Amino acid sequence: MKLGMARASIGALVGVFVLGAALAQTPKRIERADELPRFTYPVTGEVEALVRDPQRFALLAADVRRNTEGTLAAYDIAETATRRQLLGTLMQMDMLEGRYDDALRRSEQIRQLQDKPADKLISGLTIRAMVAAAKKVGDRNSSAYRAEVGRLVVQELNRYPHLQIRNDIQRAKAGMETVGETLILGRVRGVLQPVATSTGTLSSDLVPTVIGARYSLEFVLPLKQTLVDAYGGYLAANKVDKPDIWAARDVALPAGRNYQPVRIVVWDGGIDATVFADRFIVEDGKPARIAFDRQARPSLEPLKPLPADVQGRIGALQARSKGMSDLTSNIDSAEASEVKNLLSNLAPAQYKAVQEELRLVSTYQHGTHVAGIAMAGNPYARLADARIDFGYTLLPDPCPSDELTARTAGNFAHYMDFIRKTGARVVNMSWGGSLRGYETALEQCAIGKDAAERRTIARRYFDRHLGALTAALASAPDILFVVSAGNSGNDPTFNDIYPSGIVLPNVVAVGAVDKAGDEASFTSYGPTVLLHANGYQVESYVPGGRRLAISGTSMSAPQVTNLAAKMLAVKPSLKPAEIISIMRTTADRSEDGRRTLVHPARALAAVGYMP
Repeated sequence: MKLGMARASIGALVGVFVLGAALAQTPKRIERADELPRFTYPVTGEVEALVRDPQRFALLAADVRRNTEGTLAAYDIAETATRRQLLGTLMQMDMLEGRYDDALRRSEQIRQLQDKPADKLISGLTIRAMVAAAKKVGDRNSSAYRAEVGRLVVQELNRYPHLQIRNDIQRAKAGMETVGETLILGRVRGVLQPVATSTGTLSSDLVPTVIGARYSLEFVLPLKQTLVDAYGGYLAANKVDKPDIWAARDVALPAGRNYQPVRIVVWDGGIDATVFADRFIVEDGKPARIAFDRQARPSLEPLKPLPADVQGRIGALQARSKGMSDLTSNIDSAEASEVKNLLSNLAPAQYKAVQEELRLVSTYQHGTHVAGIAMAGNPYARLADARIDFGYTLLPDPCPSDELTARTAGNFAHYMDFIRKTGARVVNMSWGGSLRGYETALEQCAIGKDAAERRTIARRYFDRHLGALTAALASAPDILFVVSAGNSGNDPTFNDIYPSGIVLPNVVAVGAVDKAGDEASFTSYGPTVLLHANGYQVESYVPGGRRLAISGTSMSAPQVTNLAAKMLAVKPSLKPAEIISIMRTTADRSEDGRRTLVHPARALAAVGYMP
């Protein structure tokens, strides 16, 4: 692959941005991600060849380094997650260029910018071990180097409180157990290559995948077994489980009391009504449901439609979901072994089908899983379904358009009409959209003549959806909307994400913690994230009635929906702002001020519930 005039790519920067002048000025404060500059890099031929060829990669990396360092110098970025991402790209390039001391320096900068307690401890762990081992042994291809990395990783892990870092190490082990060359290069081949072929460029949103792929091939994959053994040995030596704070807080309302039935709408990917047959709201002899397909047109399908070749394998694919969950929990099961073998040994031709099937099954079962959490322990809860048809393909399908944007924006009002008609008091929304997501979709679909035009179109589409959704939620002030914070580990308000970034008195965003109340590594955070609940390996129903454990803020939000519905059953006069206030005043605040852990027993006692 040839980069052509790669050195000229600095000229592809969106807008006028003179780095030399910027460096001499006081850094400009950035309060929103959209205020940051974008860059485009010319790429021709095979992107995989760029990843593998040191000389061609070096040309691209030089421009990426210049632009990234210039951005960090010119801008005072309010959000630490964005600064960490930019520094992380530089750190990977430092390692690839043998600039180990620079990599360590940036690693420590990233560590100082970490917000979550576990991340403050283990951030940069493998970088420190790799650099120290390389300096001591020299040859990164030797068994002595690998052994030293493993020894240093375990040595450092043993210095930290086990229960605080356990979840992160389990996830790291699962990641190493499934990594393989095809998995590393899958997005390069399946996502970046079509973009480069269509547009001749890659944006600064996509180029970090190129950097990360080369870094993983050079530094991570050769250490696969070393790190699996190190993490596995550490976990085996520290088998003490985390305490479960939620069991003692939970309240299951007893049946037969004079409590008010409460109607809940799960606005999600669809619900298997047969799982909740006795408590599903029925209208005209049918389960209460509204649904729109991926083209934002009305649908009669109760769940996401499955291709014919998938329908007969849904049991096996749900078992694969269980395997992914077991891996994350460090559970040695037959399903976990199958997933490890599958992902580690994927042939390139298998990547697209396997990844899209995993995504398809996830979206297919998501709404039912969320509904099961929202309904648990509440015989007074009644359920209705507002179904969205989430995408699951590697590339957008359908691509964004003016027509699709208009239909989607209009549908928010239709959803709200349905929600009012059901008489719902609480609505769960475990989904979201982001401004940058719109921009990336436009790039992947080769829409817009350049990055500047894509930026303009994305802003128009996003603002139309955000405005329509905000108006819809605001039009129902007596309904509480519980939304998931997001799993991107960032601030929804800084990054223009809805609905978790929406500020209304009847909207509350929920972050995820684990069963001990420790912050989940993936959870987003920020001024709109007012409550936290268990979102780590939460067991609930999937279509067909099977139960699986799944993690995400998608699972923490319905915990709050569940509590709100119980409070309303006991005291129907409550308004959304009162519910949120009671949950917050009865919650436990973490010492670092980052988590507001809901306490169902206290909240229900505050509204008059007596066991």
